[in-house]
Amino acid sequence: MQRLNFTLDEQTVGLLDKLSETYYSGNKSLTVRAALESLAAHTEHDGWVVAGYTAVVLDMQAACHTCGSNHMKGEVLYRPVFERGHGKQAMATLPKKIWLECSACLEAIK
Repeated sequence: MQRLNFTLDEQTVGLLDKLSETYYSGNKSLTVRAALESLAAHTEHDGWVVAGYTAVVLDMQAACHTCGSNHMKGEVLYRPVFERGHGKQAMATLPKKIWLECSACLEAIK
Protein backbone atom coordinates (compact mmCIF):
# COMPACT_ATOMS: atom_id res chain seq x y z
CA MET A 1 0.00 0.00 0.00
CA GLN A 2 1.21 3.52 -0.75
CA ARG A 3 0.11 6.80 0.78
CA LEU A 4 -0.63 9.56 -1.73
CA ASN A 5 -0.99 13.24 -0.95
CA PHE A 6 -3.15 15.36 -3.25
CA THR A 7 -5.65 18.21 -2.98
CA LEU A 8 -9.31 17.95 -4.01
CA ASP A 9 -11.80 20.79 -4.40
CA GLU A 10 -14.84 20.91 -2.09
CA GLN A 11 -17.27 19.49 -4.66
CA THR A 12 -15.01 16.50 -5.32
CA VAL A 13 -14.58 15.89 -1.59
CA GLY A 14 -18.36 16.00 -1.18
CA LEU A 15 -18.86 13.55 -4.03
CA LEU A 16 -16.18 11.22 -2.62
CA ASP A 17 -17.83 11.33 0.81
CA LYS A 18 -21.30 10.65 -0.62
CA LEU A 19 -20.17 7.75 -2.83
CA SER A 20 -17.99 6.16 -0.16
CA GLU A 21 -20.79 6.29 2.43
CA THR A 22 -23.44 5.03 0.00
CA TYR A 23 -21.52 2.19 -1.64
CA TYR A 24 -18.34 1.41 0.32
CA SER A 25 -19.18 1.84 4.02
CA GLY A 26 -17.16 5.05 4.13
CA ASN A 27 -14.01 3.49 2.65
CA LYS A 28 -12.63 6.25 0.43
CA SER A 29 -9.77 4.11 -0.88
CA LEU A 30 -12.21 1.52 -2.26
CA THR A 31 -14.32 4.33 -3.72
CA VAL A 32 -11.37 5.84 -5.59
CA ARG A 33 -10.30 2.39 -6.79
CA ALA A 34 -13.79 1.61 -8.13
CA ALA A 35 -13.92 4.99 -9.88
CA LEU A 36 -10.54 4.37 -11.54
CA GLU A 37 -11.54 0.84 -12.62
CA SER A 38 -14.79 2.19 -14.06
CA LEU A 39 -12.94 4.92 -15.93
CA ALA A 40 -10.50 2.38 -17.37
CA ALA A 41 -13.36 0.14 -18.51
CA HIS A 42 -15.26 3.01 -20.09
CA THR A 43 -12.25 4.33 -21.99
CA GLU A 44 -11.91 0.91 -23.64
CA HIS A 45 -8.53 0.15 -22.16
CA ASP A 46 -9.61 -2.56 -19.76
CA GLY A 47 -11.83 -5.49 -20.66
CA TRP A 48 -11.83 -8.60 -22.85
CA VAL A 49 -9.25 -8.95 -25.59
CA VAL A 50 -8.65 -11.70 -28.15
CA ALA A 51 -5.75 -13.83 -26.94
CA GLY A 52 -5.78 -16.20 -29.91
CA TYR A 53 -8.01 -18.45 -31.99
CA THR A 54 -9.01 -22.09 -31.89
CA ALA A 55 -10.14 -24.18 -34.87
CA VAL A 56 -13.77 -25.28 -34.99
CA VAL A 57 -15.20 -27.89 -37.38
CA LEU A 58 -18.69 -26.67 -38.21
CA ASP A 59 -21.59 -28.94 -37.29
CA MET A 60 -24.00 -26.66 -39.17
CA GLN A 61 -23.82 -23.81 -41.68
CA ALA A 62 -22.26 -20.61 -40.27
CA ALA A 63 -21.05 -17.22 -41.46
CA CYS A 64 -17.72 -15.48 -40.92
CA HIS A 65 -17.97 -12.68 -38.35
CA THR A 66 -15.82 -10.28 -40.38
CA CYS A 67 -16.67 -10.82 -44.06
CA GLY A 68 -20.02 -12.59 -43.70
CA SER A 69 -19.15 -15.40 -46.13
CA ASN A 70 -21.19 -18.58 -45.61
CA HIS A 71 -19.50 -21.86 -44.73
CA MET A 72 -20.97 -25.35 -44.77
CA LYS A 73 -21.04 -28.17 -42.25
CA GLY A 74 -17.61 -29.83 -42.04
CA GLU A 75 -15.60 -26.72 -42.93
CA VAL A 76 -13.12 -25.26 -40.43
CA LEU A 77 -13.55 -21.76 -39.01
CA TYR A 78 -11.77 -20.12 -36.07
CA ARG A 79 -13.28 -19.06 -32.74
CA PRO A 80 -11.56 -16.29 -30.75
CA VAL A 81 -10.26 -17.09 -27.27
CA PHE A 82 -10.75 -14.15 -24.89
CA GLU A 83 -8.83 -13.09 -21.81
CA ARG A 84 -8.95 -10.07 -19.52
CA GLY A 85 -6.58 -7.40 -20.75
CA HIS A 86 -5.90 -3.83 -21.80
CA GLY A 87 -5.96 -2.16 -25.17
CA LYS A 88 -7.97 -0.05 -27.58
CA GLN A 89 -9.69 -3.19 -28.92
CA ALA A 90 -10.77 -4.34 -25.43
CA MET A 91 -14.49 -5.11 -25.06
CA ALA A 92 -16.41 -4.36 -21.88
CA THR A 93 -18.36 -7.63 -22.15
CA LEU A 94 -17.91 -10.92 -23.94
CA PRO A 95 -19.83 -11.25 -27.22
CA LYS A 96 -23.25 -12.87 -26.83
CA LYS A 97 -23.42 -14.15 -30.43
CA ILE A 98 -21.25 -16.90 -31.91
CA TRP A 99 -18.10 -15.36 -33.36
CA LEU A 100 -16.25 -17.34 -36.02
CA GLU A 101 -13.61 -16.15 -38.50
CA CYS A 102 -12.72 -17.73 -41.86
CA SER A 103 -9.05 -18.39 -42.61
CA ALA A 104 -8.80 -15.42 -45.02
CA CYS A 105 -10.07 -12.96 -42.44
CA LEU A 106 -7.96 -14.52 -39.72
CA GLU A 107 -4.83 -13.99 -41.84
CA ALA A 108 -5.82 -10.36 -42.42
CA ILE A 109 -6.32 -9.81 -38.66
CA LYS A 110 -2.88 -11.18 -37.78
